[in-house]
Amino acid sequence: MGLLALILLSISLAMDCFSVSLAAGVAMRRFDRRTFLRMGLMFGLFQALMPLLGWSFGYSLSNLIRDFDHWLAFGLLVFLGIRMIVEGFRDEDHKTFDPNSWRVILTLSVATSIDALAVGLTFAFINMDLLQLFEAVAIIGLGSFLFALAGSAIGAYVGNKFRFPMEAVGGVVLIGIGTKILLEHLGYI
Repeated sequence: MGLLALILLSISLAMDCFSVSLAAGVAMRRFDRRTFLRMGLMFGLFQALMPLLGWSFGYSLSNLIRDFDHWLAFGLLVFLGIRMIVEGFRDEDHKTFDPNSWRVILTLSVATSIDALAVGLTFAFINMDLLQLFEAVAIIGLGSFLFALAGSAIGAYVGNKFRFPMEAVGGVVLIGIGTKILLEHLGYI
């Protein structure tokens, strides 16, 4: 697989990271470099580890994962999206959805990286060697890291600018991403 193909693959995998971190940034409504960096690192790490994991499992487990991966991503994103919608209409003193928490960042990282696991399986199918695999994993991880940083920063800016319950809008975006993943895997899109 050539460098251009890997960069394009990295960008396509990073789009979910961008959208989800955008929604999380909207919920934060403030610029927090530490949280943005943590989010970017977790998104990049999971986007890099999942293809590695998928490659190592190879073809033997692909049928098992393919049967439910879209449902898992859908469920996680819808769950978090509903929480964000509810939080968007709560008073500031009563909010419980915290995009700063490790648990939320971990859940979002897993939900957005499930497709990368399937990509790793395809790497095994095309007999990608270890050197090529590590090059691909590095490019995918870096791309997701950068897109997550950009998304969270843009989201925080937008969330701070507009006093509409942008957190609720972010929740709708998460549900939309989960629905898109589900419909794509079911063959409707």
